[in-house]
Amino acid sequence: MRILHTSDWHIGRSFHGHATFDALRGVLEALVAQVAELRVDVVVLAGDVFDSAAPAPACYALLTDTLAAISDAGARIIVTSGNHDSAARLGFQSALLREGITVLTDPAAVGTPVTVSDAHGPVHFHGIPYLEPAIVRHRWEGVELRSQAQTMNHALGLVRADLAARGGRSVAIAHCFAAGVEATPGVEREIRQGGLDVVPLPAFDGPDYVALGHIHGRQQLSERVRYAGAPLHYSFGEADKPRGSWLVELDAAGLTNVEWIPLPVPRRLVTLRGTIAELLEDSRFAADEDAWVCAQYTDPTPQIEPMRRLQRRFAFCATVVHTPVGAPAPDGLDYSGRVRAARDDAELFDAFLTHVRAGEGATDAERALIRDVVDARTVAEARA
Repeated sequence: MRILHTSDWHIGRSFHGHATFDALRGVLEALVAQVAELRVDVVVLAGDVFDSAAPAPACYALLTDTLAAISDAGARIIVTSGNHDSAARLGFQSALLREGITVLTDPAAVGTPVTVSDAHGPVHFHGIPYLEPAIVRHRWEGVELRSQAQTMNHALGLVRADLAARGGRSVAIAHCFAAGVEATPGVEREIRQGGLDVVPLPAFDGPDYVALGHIHGRQQLSERVRYAGAPLHYSFGEADKPRGSWLVELDAAGLTNVEWIPLPVPRRLVTLRGTIAELLEDSRFAADEDAWVCAQYTDPTPQIEPMRRLQRRFAFCATVVHTPVGAPAPDGLDYSGRVRAARDDAELFDAFLTHVRAGEGATDAERALIRDVVDARTVAEARA
């Protein structure tokens, strides 16, 4: 049996204020083509299907189109909900979906598998939706469920109990933060509270393969426990992380092979660093003009309208950060102190510029201009 493990589609998510809808559609079309080309039997989607609990109507349409296309390509589909999803909204039409598409969002069904058979017999797919301890605690009375770790341990215990009774090969699908991985800062919305909600690796013992979601970069915790990551880049912190899915193969005895299947990247992400003049003029950045750009400009003082200026060269400049190099050393004065120290109007201007430009006062040319303005004002007042 061939299983394609994907996760974290985040349909509806933006990238620094830019829509990602069309880019994601293109990537998912490539995934559908891979399903057909590789003769995939089952596609598992491990949570965070949508980016919010109340996605726009177009997001549902993209999901429906993609699931239908995967089914048409010949694969069964098993979907679980993640911490970004509303389990109720994602699962409300599950009973109406075409045969071969299963959406698992009900915690009460944990421990009851979806079974798909091949030439060697049944494979049991145990889908575990994201389980918020405070919400699911009442479902399992007599069990202490105060953390994500405790809740996942209990859920996986139910899976192991079912496997012990059924036997055969199995795949678990879950959405959680497992021990041994690091989240990309600012990307995965934390579902940890201190260190309590990190699920220890031994909790995943039992199934032949564990398909995890929540982490946006691919991760291999063991040969049989992996994260597939997101199919699209959603942060500059992910720029060096490949996009794709795991192709998992089971033979009669269980897990036999896992292969990374890359997905296309619609637009590269780059972080560029230099002065504004260098970023605008240096030929070494020419190859990045069509990429998503995070620009870090190093001028000692803040520059006027850096985003507008940079977008003239880099149409897809998404964010600009001032990371000064060589800024003047602090003089120990606050603005009021500089004002009190000023001896005339020209020095008041200089005090203001020093305050708003991170310690850099007026240049010689600016001082000359300020002196001309102040002198003209003085002459005008004398003639009044």
